[in-house]
Amino acid sequence: MRLLIVDDEPPARAKLRRLLQAMPEVSWLGEAGDAEQALALLQREWVDAVLLDIQMPGLSGLELALQMPSGVQVAFCTAYDEHAVRAFELNAVDYLLKPFTAERLVQTVQRLTARLARHAPAQGSLLGALQQLQPVAAHWLVMSQGRLHKLPLAEVEWVAAADNYIELHAPPHSYLERRSLGTFLDHPAAGGFVRVHRCHAVNAAHIQAIAPLPHGEASLTLSSGQQLRVSRSYRARLK
Repeated sequence: MRLLIVDDEPPARAKLRRLLQAMPEVSWLGEAGDAEQALALLQREWVDAVLLDIQMPGLSGLELALQMPSGVQVAFCTAYDEHAVRAFELNAVDYLLKPFTAERLVQTVQRLTARLARHAPAQGSLLGALQQLQPVAAHWLVMSQGRLHKLPLAEVEWVAAADNYIELHAPPHSYLERRSLGTFLDHPAAGGFVRVHRCHAVNAAHIQAIAPLPHGEASLTLSSGQQLRVSRSYRARLK
């Protein structure tokens, strides 16, 4: 299991690292002191699970959980017990209350391992539950030049699949994020986007013109003048 520790307190991260390094279930450990660092690391590394503090500067642990790539499992590790009931209501894998023993941490790792082995779907995860409870966002959090920015989704004209990443195009800028196109479209905030091809989706508000092509395909023009192909299998959805 590739595990990421997210906690704004260096001593807390050091304790977790020391204990986790001795566990055979953990093959890789990463550390982040806040949400911005965590999201930057998630762009570079494949992560299976996150041990996540709740109260941190900037985005809280709950807000950060909303931005986790699909399939990443979350266990909270916090000194505040008032969030425990809500965490379990949201189907968190575990709620580790500080201070904790090594034995208790072993239980958390075992629960994360078991959840990953079952390949739990996103709708049954903490991420899926949070997405249903949180209000629809008017922005998307993106990394640009090493910093976390709020990108208004209304400015995004189209989103393209790029292997295990997506490219969010808000002309004249574009932003790369490690997430599948399907996962992006499943997010409640992406309700205005329509998939028109296996490799891309468009913001319906930016469609300026649609022209038919041979073999049942079509071409659409966006606000910036960008032209995209609509495949035959997705043309009915565009209507």
